[in-house]
Amino acid sequence: MCEIVTAMLFPHADLSMPDSASCSPHTLSTRPYIIVNVAMSADGKLSTKERRQVIISGKEDFSRVDELKAGCDAIMVGIGTVLADDPSLTVKSETRVKERRSNFRPPHPIRIVVDSMARTPLGAKILHKGEGKRIIAVSRAADPVRVDQLRQVAMHSSDDIEIECIFCGEDQVDLVELCKELKMRDIHTLMVEGGGTLIMGLFQVGLIDELHTFIGNMIIGGKNAPTLADGDGFVFENEFIRLTLHTVSQMEDGVLVSWYVHGCS
Repeated sequence: MCEIVTAMLFPHADLSMPDSASCSPHTLSTRPYIIVNVAMSADGKLSTKERRQVIISGKEDFSRVDELKAGCDAIMVGIGTVLADDPSLTVKSETRVKERRSNFRPPHPIRIVVDSMARTPLGAKILHKGEGKRIIAVSRAADPVRVDQLRQVAMHSSDDIEIECIFCGEDQVDLVELCKELKMRDIHTLMVEGGGTLIMGLFQVGLIDELHTFIGNMIIGGKNAPTLADGDGFVFENEFIRLTLHTVSQMEDGVLVSWYVHGCS
């Protein structure tokens, strides 16, 4: 079971499930519909071996990602992405922000960090840029003082910011339990932007429904450079994650490939 620590709460709107949902109604009644979106090089790297952020796609793909983000209830990343890239995860288009407001939704999706040991920097953009709710998912092994410091960021901010900390899992965040908690907070569609460790963790427990990959026209290389799905990986064919191809299209100087995922749970 997860435990909750919150600074404040406000209601946010519901979204109907996408027609493309491949899981059973029971499955999607207990967790959000999860869409992974990444940009990677032609050799499957998300960034360099130093985990330095690189620009792989261009304006057209940035707009596509912003539209996808604006349509979701929440967007989630792992702590590695926060430490390496310091993203804000806000909706960039003012038109899309206005459209969300007109539909009685907050201007930005709820922003979620999977951060087992509460390492999110107190000055991280994700905590400060743009109004709205943030969720930091931590394990019970996280330093409670550090967790309280993260909560205090909202209390000392002059903006309309909420930070909720969810204790979920013993030594690392239990992703299945976390997704149940997110569903209970009316998060029905969840976009995941990385990194490779979080994505692989979600694949391993069957939580991903769609995978969108922009493949850029470059080779980054490096055996230690992060990939779409990091970690130990699978060994036997019957363990592999199977996908159904949905669409393939050229975009700018790269290719956008979208898949549905088999065997979600």
